[in-house]
Amino acid sequence: IMLEKNIKINNIKIFTRIAGQGNPFLILHGWGRGLVSWIEIQDELSKYFQVISLDLPGFGKSDDPNRPWSMDDYTSFILDFAKELDINNFYLLGHSFGGSLAIKLSAQTPEKIKKLILVDSAGKRPKESFIKATLLSFISIVKIFSFIPGFDFLRKLFYKFILKSTDYINAKGVMKETFKNVIGEDLSNVWPKIKIPTLIIWGKKDNITPIQDAYLMQKEIKNSELKIFDSGHTIHHEKPKLLIKAILDFTAKNGN
Repeated sequence: IMLEKNIKINNIKIFTRIAGQGNPFLILHGWGRGLVSWIEIQDELSKYFQVISLDLPGFGKSDDPNRPWSMDDYTSFILDFAKELDINNFYLLGHSFGGSLAIKLSAQTPEKIKKLILVDSAGKRPKESFIKATLLSFISIVKIFSFIPGFDFLRKLFYKFILKSTDYINAKGVMKETFKNVIGEDLSNVWPKIKIPTLIIWGKKDNITPIQDAYLMQKEIKNSELKIFDSGHTIHHEKPKLLIKAILDFTAKNGN
């Protein structure tokens, strides 16, 4: 059983994909393409669960938010989404930016989440993230010099090598400010508040969310275990079979 549909949540059109039957399992994608990047994993997991994925507001086939959003806007939206689909006591997987949201949700509403799976999750924001947010604000001022020949080329080099991210430059409209809001929030103080069983999965070659964050996270989240794979930031593309096995082993523990 597989269903793709648009639903309205708080007047925002949201594209969602639901596959399989059984215990609900919600996937939150990272910053970028949306649910399409998780279809292979969703279809495999749908043999065991009812797997729900969605394009978060501002991504994929869903509408943009009507203003720049914060992390809290996204988490309250996800709770509204879960309520609309009548899913409760669900498994929750978050990748990268989706992992940040999953961290906040698990600390805020642990009664709704059966188990938590964090895949190369963003969340610890070093001081340079605040510097980064300031640099991004500075860049928006520097735009007045955009008439200078080669400005666009230099700007792209700046994003790639200084900020080490093209997410901001690729973001459109309200998503530029949303990106700044997101990278400005450090979640490391939230980790100890997570009490539900947690599986942390990381790629040791991840150059977006550093491997040391995985060890810090495992130390702070008391009821957690850590699995490290020989991959980069996108384990779901690089090592899909290993990822599926780790998820199934983890969810099967204690007779779930």
